[in-house]
Amino acid sequence: MKRFNFQNTVLHSIALILAISLTSCVDFNDATLETSVSIQVVQPTDFKSSVDLSNKTVTASLGTTTRSALTNEQGIATFNGITPDIYTFSTSWDMTGDEYKAATGSNEVTSGATVSGSLNSQMVGSNSTLSLPTNVSINRDLVIGKVFFSGSKDNNNRTYLAGKFIELFNQSDDSIDVSGLYIGLGEAESTPAYTLDNLRESFGDSVILLKQIYRIPKNANFKVAPGGTVLIANSAIDHTTNDDLENNLLNADFEVKDVTGKYQNNPSTPSMEVIYNIYTGTSVINMLQNGMVSVVIFRTDEDPKKWEKTYKYGKTSGTEWVVAPTKYILDGVESLRNRTTGFNLDEKRLWNYIDAGYTYINATTGLSGEIIYRKTSKMQNGHKVLVDTNNSTNDFNVSTTIGPRNYDE
Repeated sequence: MKRFNFQNTVLHSIALILAISLTSCVDFNDATLETSVSIQVVQPTDFKSSVDLSNKTVTASLGTTTRSALTNEQGIATFNGITPDIYTFSTSWDMTGDEYKAATGSNEVTSGATVSGSLNSQMVGSNSTLSLPTNVSINRDLVIGKVFFSGSKDNNNRTYLAGKFIELFNQSDDSIDVSGLYIGLGEAESTPAYTLDNLRESFGDSVILLKQIYRIPKNANFKVAPGGTVLIANSAIDHTTNDDLENNLLNADFEVKDVTGKYQNNPSTPSMEVIYNIYTGTSVINMLQNGMVSVVIFRTDEDPKKWEKTYKYGKTSGTEWVVAPTKYILDGVESLRNRTTGFNLDEKRLWNYIDAGYTYINATTGLSGEIIYRKTSKMQNGHKVLVDTNNSTNDFNVSTTIGPRNYDE
């Protein structure tokens, strides 16, 4: 006769109950399951007539991973089998001069324009439809191609900041005379002097604040060939002798002469004109190595020295920034700090119609030798054309190996 084992039976029953209990707790709607999202592309608000929104490429970006989808006749691009996460969605396409004229009624452009839009940091968790507004920007002949602001550590492991530079690039098929061109550095306080909401409240959305303005001399007679560059340095010397991550800037086209003598200047390199500077005791381009940098280029017949100035929002004394009209801006690039807690979009200084996104270096405090530079789009009539969708998130890469005048690693 088989003996009844009460203890084993009890243990088996308990195990069975636990198994059933755990099974009943499984969430078959787990957020990691794939879903779909539809992106409705919306044409620019200043278009006076409807444009064809079909067959436009919409890109979904998650870190360094991207996926693309084409819009249908209604301008909707659908991403199926997408994993729930925080994505950036963007689109961009070119218009001919005739297409731009038909859409806007303007005779302003003959060489064309670019329509682009971006939705940054959008949470995708379930089947949904998101609207993607777009803006139109005139195709620029001259763009900001490269900026080096991160600095490095020298051969003695000391902070080295003398090698910062800005590089401009000629996108067009014709030579461009950059004489008289202005370069502006945006306000970059750790706590914004004005948020964009403050700026809109006080001045509208047609100005930005600049802390420094420089000008290529009006009599420079400096022409840039198609696919050519303009290299503007704080110190036009070979900085590679101080650190391998630095650059040889001996062939810089212009130099901001340091009035303090802290940086070594090259007497054979033409000088930039200092138009406005909030800093006393220094004249160099003050781009913060932590990544909080915004740069614009502009032309105007007005005298920027006479433009309105403002103190910090709500203040009546202290540092004064130039209130610069955005209507003269040809191009703008914004970099945000890559904080350990992520990017703070409240720190943006440039309106979306100047730069709809932002770029950044990987280092959170700089001194990494990282350069931000525009990606190459195509070859046109024997020269490179760089990516220009009016969105630095799409347009720029970061590198520690690419150097001046070069756009291929």
